[in-house]
Amino acid sequence: MHEMVRIAGIAAPKRRRTLMSYSRFAVPIIVALALAAGAAAAQSPAPPAQSQPAPVEQMPPAAPPMAGSASPSPLQPGDAFGAEVTLPERTIIYLKGHTNWDAAFETLVDAFKSLNEYLDKQGIKPNGPTMTIYTQTDDTGFSFEAAMPVAEAPKNPPKGDIAVGHAPSGKALKFVHRGSYDSMDSTYEAITNYLDDKRLEAKELFIEEYTSDPVTTNPDKLVVNVFVPVK
Repeated sequence: MHEMVRIAGIAAPKRRRTLMSYSRFAVPIIVALALAAGAAAAQSPAPPAQSQPAPVEQMPPAAPPMAGSASPSPLQPGDAFGAEVTLPERTIIYLKGHTNWDAAFETLVDAFKSLNEYLDKQGIKPNGPTMTIYTQTDDTGFSFEAAMPVAEAPKNPPKGDIAVGHAPSGKALKFVHRGSYDSMDSTYEAITNYLDDKRLEAKELFIEEYTSDPVTTNPDKLVVNVFVPVK
């Protein structure tokens, strides 16, 4: 499903198709045919001159269209793209996991549902937006911490797959994405280009903070703050 775009050691998802121009092959072939025709003509008597219609210029066939992929919604006035921010220290309750890109969004939604169920049973209210902390990625999938910030650690620590920890803090760049999870490929490509243009080096993780609840929001209407911690 995904190829990868690198953010200073960690790969972020993206799609890209590379098309090779037909003319790259057509030009040498046409030249070779012309030379061969010229050599043959030199060895045979020239026929009587006849008027010939002007040759019709042949254009190489158009390259096949790029396979369609979702595009993010346009940013709105005030949406950050490369804004410098400082992430505060936050206590989180999180669920660690690993999944492939094809099942990414469904896996994250299931993780957030499990966290909601735990918080409801414990009578704990989230103290901020849901987030995903990407700790490792490759061409096939990624490791993550699906997290919810809380005001303080629960008195009875969770057991099993759910744990208490701290979200990354410190200097970061903020980018806003509007649209579906799949269309974030284009957003991450733009983020990578931004980092390259500014010659910035990112740390080996990144964070998605969902200002719209991914469990209940229309999947095509997500609003996501992407935070890229920088060195």
